[in-house]
Amino acid sequence: MKRIVIKIGTKVLTGRDGRLDEEAIRSLVGQISKMLNSGIEVLIVSSGAIGAGMGILKMKKLPESLAELQAIASIGQTALMNVYNKYFVSNSYFTGQILLTQDDFDDRARYLNIKYTINTLISHRAVPIINENDTIRTDEIKCGDNDRISSLVADLSGADALIMLTDVDGLLDEEGKCIKEADAVTGKISSLVKNTKKTLGTGGMQTKVMAAEFCVNSGIECYIANGKRDNVLLNVIDKKGSFTHFRARAKRISAKKRWIGFGSKAKGALIVDDGAKEALLKHNKSLLSAGISEMSGQFCIGDIVKICDKRQKEFARGISNYSSEEILRIKGRKTQEIETVLGYKDHDEVIHRDNLIIIENSE
Repeated sequence: MKRIVIKIGTKVLTGRDGRLDEEAIRSLVGQISKMLNSGIEVLIVSSGAIGAGMGILKMKKLPESLAELQAIASIGQTALMNVYNKYFVSNSYFTGQILLTQDDFDDRARYLNIKYTINTLISHRAVPIINENDTIRTDEIKCGDNDRISSLVADLSGADALIMLTDVDGLLDEEGKCIKEADAVTGKISSLVKNTKKTLGTGGMQTKVMAAEFCVNSGIECYIANGKRDNVLLNVIDKKGSFTHFRARAKRISAKKRWIGFGSKAKGALIVDDGAKEALLKHNKSLLSAGISEMSGQFCIGDIVKICDKRQKEFARGISNYSSEEILRIKGRKTQEIETVLGYKDHDEVIHRDNLIIIENSE
């Protein structure tokens, strides 16, 4: 493995008192430095800003006010980066902070620019440390959680593996034993997930399994391991110890279609009839206006939209060639009627096949 993304959860970075656990960070940085010395490039997706801020301010309860949360995140992010930087510098490496929101993934140019920034940081012996920008985050622009961000960063950076560190050994089976290997995120795997609520952090095992599913479909090896265990990172690299390994698929979806399907959030939804669904799923066709029966949401030309069957279950996603207002007027109409209805016709297809991805496990 030449490039690895390591996601470190809040529970790994903080002690029982909620404050940053410097000894835990020192240990992880030491392991990462050994990986760097061996020629492996490492990116870190780090949670912990809110937890660190609460510890500094001696707060025991997570505040409900958005402004309060953002202020706490701002204080905590500074402390978090100071600790990371202190220990990386002592190992002759620099750090570079990257704070992201969903907007950075939705915009294709900004999405690619993240990749260029990461590569440049690495060329300067700097370890990119990435987090969601909690100081300005709102429901409209938030990515959701750092598990999802870590999988997106692993994909856009061309990583070979994603290691997610949490406070359990991995995904547990019905008997409470850690599952060592998994080829895919099957229904059985999903049934084992317990989405428990935690005091700090936004994710749980459910979000980690979702991130693993995206990674394996992108050709990226994925590991879930206990960040509290000694030498956990080096043990994962050496295939020792307890962890869950999701094996990457040999056949990767194209980068553009991965971005359409998973990197960006959909702005609306198109409900299609059975004929259109069959054409998309079985005959590799584009989506035409005649097959659209309903729509929801407001979106512009070039936005990503969900494609759902008449039960409103999503089975595909793509880039729309028409706005929601235009589709409202042409839905159910034949292609040759579009120009008559709108007064113009820029495309025959509402979504071209090249800009469409079928979502797996839709049936």
